[in-house]
Amino acid sequence: MKNHILTKREQEIFNLLVKNKNTKEISKELGISEKTVRNHISNTIQKLGSKGRSQALVELIKIGEVKI
Repeated sequence: MKNHILTKREQEIFNLLVKNKNTKEISKELGISEKTVRNHISNTIQKLGSKGRSQALVELIKIGEVKI
C-alpha cells in the first residue's frame, strides 16, 4: 500500500482546492472553520517545503496525492 504524506483531511481540502473552491467554500462543505482550513493548508505547505498553496497543489498532483 502506498504511503500518503497527507492526512485524510488535508487530502479532502486539496481535492477541493483543485476544484477551484476557496477557503470559505471548503470550510462550509467540510463543516470546519476557515482558520482550520488555512491551518491544514499551511501544514501541507510546510511538509512539502513549498512556497505557497499553488506550488503545493502542483507538487501533490505530480506525486499522485491529488487528482485533477
